[in-house]
Amino acid sequence: MLVRLIREYVEPYRSWLTAVVLLQLVGVVAMLYLPSLNADIIDRGVAVGDTGYIIRTGAVMLGVTLVQVVSTVSAVWFGARTSMSMGRDLRAALFHRVGTFSAREVQEFGAPSLITRSTNDVTQVQMLVLMACTIAVSAPIMMVGGVLMALREDFGLGWILAVVVPALFLSVGLVVSRMVPNFRKMQARIDEVNRVLREQITGIRVIRAFVREPHEAARFGRANDDLTDVAVRAGRWLATMFPLVMLVVNVSSVAVIWFGAHRVDNGQMQIGALTAFLSYLMQILMSVMMATFMLMMVPRASVCGDRITEVLDTHTSVPRPEEAELPDSARHGWLDLEDVTFSYPGAESPVLSGVSLSARPGQTIAVIGSTGAGKSTLVNIIPRLFDATSGVVRVGGSDVRRIQPEALWAQIGLVPQKAYLFSGTIRSNLLNGKPDATEAELWAALEIAQASDFVATLAEGLDAPVVQGGTNFSGGQRQRLAIARALVRKPGIYLFDDSFSALDLATDARLRASLRPTTRDATTLIVAQRVTTIIDADVIIVLEDGRVVGRGTHHELLEGCTTYQEIVTSQMTAEEAA
Repeated sequence: MLVRLIREYVEPYRSWLTAVVLLQLVGVVAMLYLPSLNADIIDRGVAVGDTGYIIRTGAVMLGVTLVQVVSTVSAVWFGARTSMSMGRDLRAALFHRVGTFSAREVQEFGAPSLITRSTNDVTQVQMLVLMACTIAVSAPIMMVGGVLMALREDFGLGWILAVVVPALFLSVGLVVSRMVPNFRKMQARIDEVNRVLREQITGIRVIRAFVREPHEAARFGRANDDLTDVAVRAGRWLATMFPLVMLVVNVSSVAVIWFGAHRVDNGQMQIGALTAFLSYLMQILMSVMMATFMLMMVPRASVCGDRITEVLDTHTSVPRPEEAELPDSARHGWLDLEDVTFSYPGAESPVLSGVSLSARPGQTIAVIGSTGAGKSTLVNIIPRLFDATSGVVRVGGSDVRRIQPEALWAQIGLVPQKAYLFSGTIRSNLLNGKPDATEAELWAALEIAQASDFVATLAEGLDAPVVQGGTNFSGGQRQRLAIARALVRKPGIYLFDDSFSALDLATDARLRASLRPTTRDATTLIVAQRVTTIIDADVIIVLEDGRVVGRGTHHELLEGCTTYQEIVTSQMTAEEAA
């Protein structure tokens, strides 16, 4: 998975990788040439006292060093550009893929996990690519070249290389194989810590209201301890890597000096050659050490690559139509549901079962029912946040599964159950509904939504700041701003998913009254818990356990629908209901 992921996203930067390989090759060859020149100075220059030769060879060494420095710096620069560009593309690919997900896929992965995969996991893969460009390219060249140059200096000590290099690879391989499972668990524990932390930050007011701080602190402590335990186990194996490598390095150095000294004493080897052989051995082991540092990152990056690929290989359950069509302009605002059923995968019973309704511009359709009756699911099916398990949803006379998504969403103004505002300003949030809206249109929408009064009192007006989620406004203010955002769009179909729940009765009544002229040429679907919100609807649909158990006006349902009667009785007096 990791190799396929890197190959796919590094492919556009092949020219940069070619530059990295060539520059690293030049830099390593220059590095390998230096010990040989040093040996010549010792054996030919110092031994015979040829100062001129020493100066000339030293000048060559300085030139070779300069070439090595320039090549290495340039290779790192190209490698950094490659890895950073790859990380940028990978994050963009994850963002776009998640953007195609329906609510079902988002729920399956979980928001904290998707955030971790798009940030922490991508960073791990990105750093592996950077290390590969700077180390994985140079290390093999240095190791092979070092072996050849060392054998060129003295073949008799070659057996040391034949013992040391395999021993080092086996030791590193053993440690890496033990690290992989722990890094896999570690990423899962990071997801869990993020999930708990996100819940606690989001629900801080509820936690304090119910004095649950000790419980939540303990819950976070358990998640944190679980992560720490796995990280410590992985860290222990990681900590053994460097001492193990250094042990092999030191033992091999002692072996070269010991056996090399005997060969020098016997006249089989010169002192300069021994010095060069030792330098080449250090370069060989250094290349193995550098490869080891990269291998330390491979297990964790491999796990991260699997998690990223899992997201990229997941296809949405609401795919774009292969042959998209546009809604019939003559049927602008038409909404039809024909025997719609929806079930979650693995659920024992459907959330919606056999729901049918028809609405035309100028009509207001209301949906009411107990909690869990399927009201919000019904609203989410219309703009294809979910796809119906069976049955057909038509907008403008066309099946929503065949309509071009942008054309479908352009016809719908959705105000979700939880009014969500994006960080920015009131103006930027309203412009989400219609990017080219004029200031007059924005104020008109705020006026209808009963939000113009409190926006006008703000010093910055439309440019008043909005924090993430709109938490610097009250629940009622957020709902009114969300309604204004939908009104700016002027769609053919308005979907209000319990969008008046945070409003007081007087504001609710004023808002509904101001909505009537605006929605006269559009279809309006209102999901509500309060009977007063829907009492004037043209048609009220009563849901119970996902089925339609009543349909008609308020007075018709009072006479013939028991479920509706129970809802009305629980909220209104007999005089109010009449």
